[in-house]
Amino acid sequence: MGSPPRIGVIGIGAMGMAVAMRALDVHLPVAVRDVRPEAEAEAAAAGATVCATAADVGRAADLVVVLVVDAQQVDTVLFGDDGLAQGMAPGGIVVVSSTISPDFAETIAPRLAPASLHHIDGPVSGGPARARDGSMSMMAAGPDAVFAQAEPVLQQLASRLFHVGRRTGDGARTKMLNNLLAGVNLAAACEAIALGEKLGLDAVRLLEVIRASSGDSWMLGDRLPRALAGDFGVRAMVDILKKDLGIVTQAADAADYATPLADAALGVFARTSAMGLGGEDDAALLKCYRAGKAG
Repeated sequence: MGSPPRIGVIGIGAMGMAVAMRALDVHLPVAVRDVRPEAEAEAAAAGATVCATAADVGRAADLVVVLVVDAQQVDTVLFGDDGLAQGMAPGGIVVVSSTISPDFAETIAPRLAPASLHHIDGPVSGGPARARDGSMSMMAAGPDAVFAQAEPVLQQLASRLFHVGRRTGDGARTKMLNNLLAGVNLAAACEAIALGEKLGLDAVRLLEVIRASSGDSWMLGDRLPRALAGDFGVRAMVDILKKDLGIVTQAADAADYATPLADAALGVFARTSAMGLGGEDDAALLKCYRAGKAG
């Protein structure tokens, strides 16, 4: 019996930590890197190997999942000083799961090719809880042979695994459109609940009715029960989904395509951030609506 594939995770925030823990749960060797010592200490306590640089993660892994915040951070951890491309052995697979623009995602494979590294454009969705139990979704794009090689591992990390195309960038495009709906659904959910409160309805009862009716959505069911209980503990920040909606509107502008609902939702996220709530959980949109500052 061969050795299990070695997994690396660069960026162990809420999602990245959950992915690392899931890999440990299924008995895969895991190497991690993060800029926050406390995150690395938590991963080490669970059995992961902490690496000093992204290049060291590459040396310790056959497949690396990158879950940093944005394109600039992806560029740094892959191609900067002591970047992953400097350390990973030829034939390694780099799965970029950060939410980035499709245009940037398309540039990664050609830049990894001189090091004989393979790229899967593999953004994820579902939140930390689903990442932790392996039931998150992954929208993977890349050549058939590379996907087939990575699939047994990725299936253990994301049971809802979709090969959305051979062209890298198509994973980012798919995630972008999912985020369009997520942002619009969350803004609409907060708008409805806040308006219900303004009209004198019991918000908890209203939520119960909507969740059993045609107005339900995953974002409403995930975010609003916590928000109405006063729990705004950060699972996904306002500024992250604001950034993601910005990717949507920029891509739409480049395609000369109107997205009025995405534009409106982005405006609500921007106004929530301007209230000083950008670092809070994205359910803080409800606070913006309650304050009458969403429009």
